[in-house]
Amino acid sequence: MSSYRLSHLKQLESEAIFVIREVVAQFENPVLLFSGGKDSITLVRLAQKAFWPSKIPFPLLHIDTGHNFAETIQFRDELVERVGVKLIVRYVQDSINRGTAVEEKGPNPSRNALQTITLLEAIEEFRFDACFGGARRDEEKARAKERFFSHRDEFGQWDPKNQRPELWNLFNGKKHIGEHFRVFPISNWTEMDVWQYIAMENIPIPSIYFSHKREVVNRRGTLLAKSDYITLLNGEKYEEKQVRFRTVGDMTCTGAVESDAATLEDIIREVSMARNTERGTRADDKRTETAMEDRKKQGYF
Repeated sequence: MSSYRLSHLKQLESEAIFVIREVVAQFENPVLLFSGGKDSITLVRLAQKAFWPSKIPFPLLHIDTGHNFAETIQFRDELVERVGVKLIVRYVQDSINRGTAVEEKGPNPSRNALQTITLLEAIEEFRFDACFGGARRDEEKARAKERFFSHRDEFGQWDPKNQRPELWNLFNGKKHIGEHFRVFPISNWTEMDVWQYIAMENIPIPSIYFSHKREVVNRRGTLLAKSDYITLLNGEKYEEKQVRFRTVGDMTCTGAVESDAATLEDIIREVSMARNTERGTRADDKRTETAMEDRKKQGYF
C-alpha cells in the first residue's frame, strides 16, 4: 500500500476517532449499532483505538431479524468474546409477537424494514441518547444527505431538511428529552477506504465476504441465497454459483455477486473495478426510488 494511501487512511481514522470521543464526551448513554457487516466491524476497531488501553465504554446493539446469515451470527459472537464488549440483542420476532410489527406477506417477506420498529423500541427501553452507525455517504443518495451528528425527534424520525450545520468539526449534540442522535463516524469513507483499512489493520471479517460456492436464485437481477425464508416463483430454480457478498443484511433482500475474490487483495482489486455500488445488490433499496430515504425518515439505521 502506498504511503499516500496510508496517510489518507490515517487521516480518516483520526477523524472517526475524534467523532467517537466527542460522542462519549457529549452524551450520557451511547450505543454502537452492530450488524456484523464490514462497516460496523470497522467501527468496533475504531472504538477500541479511541479508548485503548481501556475497554470500549459502551455496548453493541444488534437488531436480529431472524433472517440472518449463519456466518454473521457466528462471527458476531466470536467478536464480542474476543473484544470483551457487552452485546445487547433485540429480536424482530419479539416485536411481531407483541403486535408492534406486522410480518410482510409474499414469496420472500423481508424483515429489513421491521428492524426500525425493534430498534426504536430498544432505544426507548435502554434510553440510549446516541447511536453509532456505520453508514457512509458514498453508499446511497439518502445517506449522502446525512451529517456526522444526525438529530432524531422524540419519535425517532429524521428530517433531511432540518439538520444542524457542522462547521470546523463543531458538533451540536443538544436535544430535548426523548430525542436522540444517530452518529456516523465513517461518513467520509468510501467502500474502498473500508476494505483498505481492514487490510491495513488485519481485521477479521465474516467468511461470506470471500468467494464461496452457494445456491442462489436470480430474482429480477438479484442473486438471493437459498434459505427457508424464500419461496421460489414459477420458473425459478436454485443454481450453485461462485459468489460473495459485498454487504450483509437480511437474507431475503441481500444479494450476492459472482466473484472469485478469495483474499482481501482480491476484494480490493474487484472493488476498484466495480461500476455498481455495494447497495446495488440490496433488493429492499429497489422497491421505490426513495426507499432508503423513506425508511430513514421513519427511524431506520
